[in-house]
Amino acid sequence: MPVALPPLSGDAPIIARLVRRLPEIAERMLAAGLGSTPPAADLPDGHFTDEVLPAIAACGQAFFRAIQEQRAFTGAEVVEFVGPVAERHAEDRIPLGLLLQAVHGSGQAILQAAAVATPEDMNDLIAFGGRLLDLLRDINVAVVEAYTDVEQSIYHAEREARRALCSALLRGRPAEELAARADVVLAERYTVLAIHIRPDDHPIVVADLLTRRRIRVLQRALDGIAGAKALSTFDGTTGIALLPSGSDSTEYQWLATELTEQFGVEVFLAERRAAERDVLPHAVQEATDLAELARLLNRPSGVYDLDDLLLEYQLTRPGPARDRLADRIAPLLLRPHLFEALDAHLRHGSDRKAAAAEVHVHPNTFSYRLKRIAELTGIDPSEPKGSRLLAAALTVHRFYPVAEATEVLDADYIAAANRT
Repeated sequence: MPVALPPLSGDAPIIARLVRRLPEIAERMLAAGLGSTPPAADLPDGHFTDEVLPAIAACGQAFFRAIQEQRAFTGAEVVEFVGPVAERHAEDRIPLGLLLQAVHGSGQAILQAAAVATPEDMNDLIAFGGRLLDLLRDINVAVVEAYTDVEQSIYHAEREARRALCSALLRGRPAEELAARADVVLAERYTVLAIHIRPDDHPIVVADLLTRRRIRVLQRALDGIAGAKALSTFDGTTGIALLPSGSDSTEYQWLATELTEQFGVEVFLAERRAAERDVLPHAVQEATDLAELARLLNRPSGVYDLDDLLLEYQLTRPGPARDRLADRIAPLLLRPHLFEALDAHLRHGSDRKAAAAEVHVHPNTFSYRLKRIAELTGIDPSEPKGSRLLAAALTVHRFYPVAEATEVLDADYIAAANRT
């Protein structure tokens, strides 16, 4: 038989104190739960803040409101708050055991917050502990059921069917049968959106969690823009999305800003509008090259089209001129200090003091390095024509890196390089 617990008044002092401190307690619960459990603890700061913290706060408010109203906080109410969060964690493949540990860590944080009780509050504290145990039981049930539903749902199969359909369209292959399987109506024209993010280094387990979250966040944003399940091959770092033509271009700028904020890294989008299905492979290659160019050229996060990178795109197209330009950079590859000086010079132009300061050398030393660049490449970077040629060569090199030269630098040159 259940142990009879003392009644808990809705206006008990301990409840009033906890309600006042609820925002602080919610943050403690998050830190004591997923925020302190490996591998979740290794994720970037704020990874769970946007999704989990609001759910904790809302659930806590409803829980205390039920106590104040002298009624039970039902399992159905718990599912309303906990279910969506548990589903997302299940989709992210966070282990069930890890999440259950986090739930109990959060419960301990509440008990610690309640430890300010006075001796007069002892009966209320015991009664509150009973209500808290009931809450943890219902949360555990909701989490386990959510994980089971996700495992047994057809969501994964539908997502893979849409991914296969997207891949077929991108390669110009027959797609009607795949569209029927994915329950998708094919459009005659699509906006092709290439997505590239700036790579970041994380431990493998953390990287896997970030990847799954990024895929989910992007898919949700794309679905919002498309008004339906959007087609995408995004793998957490790069990918292509196909959206029905007609979307407002401002939505893509919003998407770039939103993803940059959510991912914590720079995001580069490149669009090719109104591409007919039979030219999708060509449109995909163009958008992919544009997104990669924007990233390699250190452009800011945002949306790019062909007009934004017209010169750079043309410079990197195949041909003898492109290869000859790339060759002009080759003598600098084993001389990183000269390569760095050239990059600074091209970005600062005539402001040689600023360029020298960026690479931490005296302006006279910087001038000597420009002279060495001219000797090695046969192109004088201090002349307008030479500067343009070397800028073009550097752009080509970033997109198609030249194989490093195999020459061995002589001791005299190494000594001179170290001095400069």
